[in-house]
Amino acid sequence: MQQPQPKMKKKVVTNRSRLTIGILLAFFILTNFWMLSRIQDSPPPPPSSSSLKLRFLKSNSSTLSLPSQDQLRKIAKGKKPHKTAYARLLYKAAHALAENQYKSTEPKDLWLEPYHAVASLWQPCADQRVWKPSEGNNGYILVTANGGINQQRVAVCNIVAVARLLNATLVIPTFMFSSVWRDTSQFADIYQEDFFIDYLKPDIRIVKELPKELQSLDLEAIGSVVTDVDIAKETRPSFYLKHILPLLMKNRVVHFVGFGNRLASDPIPYHLQRLRCRCNFHALQFTPKIQATAALLIQRMRQNATHSGILDENLVGPFAKSKGKIKKDFRYLALHLRFEIDMVAHSLCDFGGGEEEKKELQAYREIHFPGLVELNNSTKVPQPERLKAEGLCPLMPEETVLMLAGLGFKRETRMYLAGAHIYGGKSRLDALTTLFPNMVTKEDLLSPSEIEPFLNFSSQLAALDLITCTASDVFAMTDSGSQLSSLVSGYRVYYGGGKMPTIRPNKRRLADIFMKNDTIEWKVFETRIRKAVRQNKRVFSRPVGRSVYRYPRCSECMCNTQEAIRPPPR
Repeated sequence: MQQPQPKMKKKVVTNRSRLTIGILLAFFILTNFWMLSRIQDSPPPPPSSSSLKLRFLKSNSSTLSLPSQDQLRKIAKGKKPHKTAYARLLYKAAHALAENQYKSTEPKDLWLEPYHAVASLWQPCADQRVWKPSEGNNGYILVTANGGINQQRVAVCNIVAVARLLNATLVIPTFMFSSVWRDTSQFADIYQEDFFIDYLKPDIRIVKELPKELQSLDLEAIGSVVTDVDIAKETRPSFYLKHILPLLMKNRVVHFVGFGNRLASDPIPYHLQRLRCRCNFHALQFTPKIQATAALLIQRMRQNATHSGILDENLVGPFAKSKGKIKKDFRYLALHLRFEIDMVAHSLCDFGGGEEEKKELQAYREIHFPGLVELNNSTKVPQPERLKAEGLCPLMPEETVLMLAGLGFKRETRMYLAGAHIYGGKSRLDALTTLFPNMVTKEDLLSPSEIEPFLNFSSQLAALDLITCTASDVFAMTDSGSQLSSLVSGYRVYYGGGKMPTIRPNKRRLADIFMKNDTIEWKVFETRIRKAVRQNKRVFSRPVGRSVYRYPRCSECMCNTQEAIRPPPR
């Protein structure tokens, strides 16, 4: 009577195991079906309280719920707002993500810098000075920088170098109001003004306003207003010495209006180059208001982890938590999707929207890019297919999600999406948010009262994105020429110690892979994507003529500890 008991127990255990496997299999099938249906048919606008969103505002909460049967039926009835050539690949990506959902393994170097040993040899040293302070007694420089926060930041660092070159006193920069950005923020609204003045005191003299005896001057009447029309892009220092210095000495004041990328990357004296790095990486600290809110974003992306990341202290100062290693489960990827209407319209590419898209983008060009319209009418511009093949088109959200899935990021990866006003609206992001439902924006992470002080200030909102992207464990860009992406990647190189990987897609290589999507198998697609991205992660010194803000690995900004220590040139 005692012998059959073990067999009965074994049978019960077997039945329970089968039941468990059956439940997991049903969950897997439901998940897979949901993702595939979302890709094939776009859903209507999501409700205000989406069941797909991770609730980051509560400590250590990470619940992810699937949609109800009613929601699935609604999804199946949706209409496609964009015709995409990548339906087959997206279908395969959904399968791969569903299959890998319960696997713990990811590609070995997905969250690591593959060339860490070489990258870590470069250490920050732009804070080192070997010269005496400039007295600034040749006159005063006013500057009104144009563009958004990224262009303004570059302009500030460039004008600091020009002030030193001309032995001039710099008046705190002002920012031009743009009809595009529509932001009234000034320097002190974004950066710590007193810190900026004090930190650069050993380099140049900075004041908050002109002396009273000069404030009444009509600068335009005396010829002291210099615009971008008067200065070519990437102008050499010799131009300023030859043309601007005499004007400064004569009138005591020069006002640069619309000053942007008007100082060459090369050739430029060694210590002026170092001063530009010092300004960008050390002197420009965001205001406590921005730092505090950015710290909230970082903490919520990390599920309120008890320790800060590598760059937090440099980015958010006193609002960073104590130093320590972030747990694997608290990591996040930041993505800057450069797919706003200005980028889309300027590219002259096709994004699957048909005649309606063509008319909309043409109307935008006629208002904002009349020169491009004239050029397009008078010159035979390459067809969109050729532009795509040459890597001249912005990555579409559909292509971006394929790149991330091909690299091996798991479906539950926490992702922070930077930017705003994606062309095509939320429906254009459907593939991204379906395959990676844990993707959020600052608007998702902050309460209405927390984000309200920033709502009418696009530059301050951009600062929040810049900080949160820079602090991320992995940063992915879709356009390597973007100013925000350039500043973020450069900052990660400068302070990251070779441990802050950045994904820079080679759009030409990716286009070649995407254009074979009708025949390529997913495993082959993964291999080619990973190879193409890894090739862009190689460590190299700043190429001649390239921006030090994006490529700080040069002797003016960073020191290579492997090289013999030698004094900098004088």
